Amino acid sequence: MALFRRKEKKLEDKSMKYGVDLYTLSNPTSTIAEQFKTIRTNIQFSMIDRKLETLLVTSAGPSEGKSTVSSNLAVTWAGQGKNVLLVDADLRRPTVHQTFQVSNSQGLTTLLTNPKLNLDQAITETAIDHLYVLPSGPIPPNPAELLATERMNHLIEALKEHFDLVLFDVPPVISVTDTQILASKVDGTILVTPQGIVEKAAILKAKELLDKVHARILGTVMNRVTPQNSGGYYGGYYGGYYGTDDKK
Repeated sequence: MALFRRKEKKLEDKSMKYGVDLYTLSNPTSTIAEQFKTIRTNIQFSMIDRKLETLLVTSAGPSEGKSTVSSNLAVTWAGQGKNVLLVDADLRRPTVHQTFQVSNSQGLTTLLTNPKLNLDQAITETAIDHLYVLPSGPIPPNPAELLATERMNHLIEALKEHFDLVLFDVPPVISVTDTQILASKVDGTILVTPQGIVEKAAILKAKELLDKVHARILGTVMNRVTPQNSGGYYGGYYGGYYGTDDKK
């Protein structure tokens, strides 16, 4: 068990230092990229009765692939010509600024703590058409308190006016309360579950925590699926597409 924890920490540190892999950008015609398009399509169909403007991606625990999924989904959505904003709302272990190689000096925390700062000063255009990022900004001492403010509510409404989709990368739901706070404010939540790693009890606990705040769970993305465990239908599962070394 101790060995597993050390490996998990190593993966987390790597994602914080280098970001996560953008498979949908490096090889957009690959099977992996196509599977992310399938995820996007299924999410869109799950929201057919209402407009999807804000989406949250989380996992039960750390190092389960939620940042890889959120970043690649953002790239895939932008590929439709939609103006997409990826918000790094993981104010404890942020990765978005490293993934997209942008400055983290200004971001979500500075927007929430500095009333004089405007969106243009914190949001960064990426090299990908139609994709913008709002990095975390400096890590605060009170992430949950910041996210629970009325100012955060106003910020979400302002972002919805400027973008077709606002996608939030947040901490694991079991670890801290940050995710519950934001899940209660968005249109839909996606739970990332790595096959063979996360325990059933953890998934049930994550769902229980999200249900408590009346989060709208649109579905799960199963990643790290292997051909041996896929019942002969490897390409049909969400997520195994990017292998077993994804970070967050």
